[in-house]
Amino acid sequence: MNKIIRTIPTLYFLLISSFLPVFGQKNPPKKAPIELGSRLELFVDTYLIDKISGEAELRMHHPIPRERVMTYDAPWEGSGSGYHSVFKDGDTYRMYYKAWQHNASADTSLSHPLYCAYAESNDGITWHKPKLGIHNFKGSKENNIVLVSGLTGGLKIDAGHPAVFKDDNPQAGPDAKYKAVVALENPDYGLAVFKSPDGVHWTLHEKGLMLKNGHFDSQNTAFWDVNAKQYRAYWRQYSKSGVRGIRTATSPNLFDWSERQDLTYEDSPDEHLYTNQIKPYHRAPHIFIGLPMRYVDRGWSESMRALPELEEREKRAGKTVKGGVADLTSRYGTVLTETLLMSSRDGVTFKRWNEAFLKPGIERNGSWTYGDNCTAWHVVETKSDLPGAPNELSLYTVENYWKGRASSLRRYTLRLDGFVSLKASYKGGEIVTKPFTFSGDHLWLNFSTSAAGSVLAEIQDETGKAIPGFSLSESESLFGDSIAKKVRWKNRSSLAGLRGKVVRLKFVLKDTDLYSLQFSDDAPTGSR
Repeated sequence: MNKIIRTIPTLYFLLISSFLPVFGQKNPPKKAPIELGSRLELFVDTYLIDKISGEAELRMHHPIPRERVMTYDAPWEGSGSGYHSVFKDGDTYRMYYKAWQHNASADTSLSHPLYCAYAESNDGITWHKPKLGIHNFKGSKENNIVLVSGLTGGLKIDAGHPAVFKDDNPQAGPDAKYKAVVALENPDYGLAVFKSPDGVHWTLHEKGLMLKNGHFDSQNTAFWDVNAKQYRAYWRQYSKSGVRGIRTATSPNLFDWSERQDLTYEDSPDEHLYTNQIKPYHRAPHIFIGLPMRYVDRGWSESMRALPELEEREKRAGKTVKGGVADLTSRYGTVLTETLLMSSRDGVTFKRWNEAFLKPGIERNGSWTYGDNCTAWHVVETKSDLPGAPNELSLYTVENYWKGRASSLRRYTLRLDGFVSLKASYKGGEIVTKPFTFSGDHLWLNFSTSAAGSVLAEIQDETGKAIPGFSLSESESLFGDSIAKKVRWKNRSSLAGLRGKVVRLKFVLKDTDLYSLQFSDDAPTGSR
């Protein structure tokens, strides 16, 4: 009996202890609200989204093909011309690219070293190749070559793998306003940095070697991250299973690098990514946009043989070419390439769309080839050809690669911020954002509806309760197609009283694409 009595306190303690996790548990730590400020936010991911309901979803959009802007038929260019860097520099658009003749589809006597060549434009649509008079090609300097392969400063330069950018680092000297990341030839495999005061005349940086111990046979990119105030680089890496992937690191000066990190993805298979094409989006530089080229070897089949230009495909796959035997392999005939879309907030973990952003397109000569659909690094803003329409995004993609004597470049367009939208059907859908704070007196939306479509907006408190004066019933129905249109509630649009407070947004959408939003005092660029 005494033994039983002595046992009761122990049993009582165990019983109470078992409930402690339930009754004594503190509330889980509440996530801090997003500090949105007045920056532009794109719906390229679920960063802002808490709930989606009804017939609404995130929908990726596809670029629209436009005109062919370049044909690489100069003697120092050829069928292997590619790996473009494109950016807007004041009133001038600059383009740098690999100039090369690949021997898989042409007489090997036409071969020449790999060069980096330069083109420019006043509008991003009509491009010209200036005669720079810098480097000699077969006895003449009347060409647009800015870098040549060969021994420079003790390094064997491969000028055909360039990535050129204007350095936004305020500490960059006047002789280094522009930087070029250039691969080295074997066996000195690595990356070197060139600098330029004008984007045309280049010298090897005094520190020379930027990175080593990698797989750099691709376009390897770097840029100054204005938000993190450091350089970030992206380059080729192979997984243990031999799959081509992407690696990154950061540096204060382009030469001393942090620990390398392999990119990770939210929900994507392990696929070959031949390039990375990652850069901050110029309208929202806290968002990294990548346009990597996916590499898929489909092997030989009846579908493969039915694709355009079978003779060229078979030639690249290993047949003897006139003048000798080029370095051919079966995959040159059976690999297909296309552009994907991905985005990131930290530069390491990406939301990657597994469906193609830019497909090989309708079957025609010059399409469905290894190396086609390699998109330039990066998008630029250009004028629309529709009178009165706002600017749009232009991107440039290689076609007719490794065929004959000249690859080419085609321009594609997308609306501003138009990579992905919150898409709702005619039946409608709703989204609620995560809690956030903002600055700015007005809410502006980039959206597109049908004639029967609409957007309603509600501002809620942190708990999800509508704030008086900003409820759905007081929201004016928005319709139209605008890069930036002001949201109103019963003829009021000022949000001055809510600045700095934690709020949510609720949107009710019908037959609508919502691309981006911004809280701002003044109308953002592109508003109408």
